[in-house]
Amino acid sequence: MNATTDDSLRAALPRISRRIDSIAESATLAVDAKAKALKAAGRPVIGFGAGEPDFPTPDYIVEAAIAAARQPRFHRYSPAGGLPELKQAIAEKTLRDSGYAVDPAQVLVTNGGKQAVYESFAGLLDPGDEVLVPTPFWTTYPEAIRLAGGVPVEVFAGPEQGYLVTVDQLEAALTPRTKVLLFVSPSNPTGAVYGADAVREIGEWAAARGLWVVTDEIYEHLTYDGLPFTSIATAAPSLGDKVVILNGVAKTYAMTGWRVGWMVGPTDLVKAATNLQSHATSNVSNVPQMAALAAVSGPLTAVDEMKVAFDRRRRAMVSALNEIEGVECPTPHGAFYAYADVRALLGRSFDGVVPATSAELAALILEKVEVAVVPGEAFGPSGYLRLSYALGDEDLATGVARLQEFLGSAR
Repeated sequence: MNATTDDSLRAALPRISRRIDSIAESATLAVDAKAKALKAAGRPVIGFGAGEPDFPTPDYIVEAAIAAARQPRFHRYSPAGGLPELKQAIAEKTLRDSGYAVDPAQVLVTNGGKQAVYESFAGLLDPGDEVLVPTPFWTTYPEAIRLAGGVPVEVFAGPEQGYLVTVDQLEAALTPRTKVLLFVSPSNPTGAVYGADAVREIGEWAAARGLWVVTDEIYEHLTYDGLPFTSIATAAPSLGDKVVILNGVAKTYAMTGWRVGWMVGPTDLVKAATNLQSHATSNVSNVPQMAALAAVSGPLTAVDEMKVAFDRRRRAMVSALNEIEGVECPTPHGAFYAYADVRALLGRSFDGVVPATSAELAALILEKVEVAVVPGEAFGPSGYLRLSYALGDEDLATGVARLQEFLGSAR
């Protein structure tokens, strides 16, 4: 093979690796960015896209960050796995809130919850390993699984079953390559919350099948209607050390921009993920870590106050959506999302325009009435819209009124 042939072969190589080029953009962040850009341009856009509380981070957390920024020791590198005092506090918080006793060595502090998601799957999956993913799912989960070399296997539960998968559905999706069950309650995007009996049944099934369970508990403090949060790690002790808890401060304490999350798991997996993080990003910024320490070791007063507002907005949004002909929206019992079934509106005419998918409908809604929603394609099958009610009451009322008028015009 001569130099000319070598040059031709190199010229034919793709500029971007197939592994990275196959990753889809975060649909929720894309919708939010577009809505914010339109608002910056003076458009009266109402954004139901991002799952971001409209409240400021509580003052005592901000003050802890300010104090930390003045300390020279936090101007330096710190352990890649997290500040020891924060890891200790997370271990104590996990026992308090999940009823699950862990050692600080079982904690890895990450740059937001997304890094914890990826590093968990990167530590568990070899190429071709399958992960059961209850669907609708948060948009990042399947991308993180694929990036780690795994294969996401969707297990869909529709509105007729409250968006809650059953053991029978999971059993039907099981193959010899299945290694992990992803379990999320309360759920993003649906707001569904599994009852204690269902959590225990699913956990015991996973244990009997020898599966790992990766459970995302970031919405643990946001449940309504008297339905308590139940950690699968505690509900199914037969899982032993094959359970990983993902969490962070973003949702509970209105700290989405601070970027502090964590994973809790067996020491061998946490050590492997820490090694990965030591090369990928090193330590999480020290000042946000100290803010997170104040958050997780402090009171839950602020989240209790936010829950009152979220609950009020939840009831108002669901009631208004269900008044629209062709829209079905089960009442969510957790998080701050409503997941509306709009399949009956697809194929109908909106002033001569006939959307065939929920993506087309979402684009039409933004264009015609300047309301940003996330289409179901971001979370699984088409035919649904996710709306976050973590925004001000006035904006929520205005946005929902626009939706009622526009969607109600379908012919």
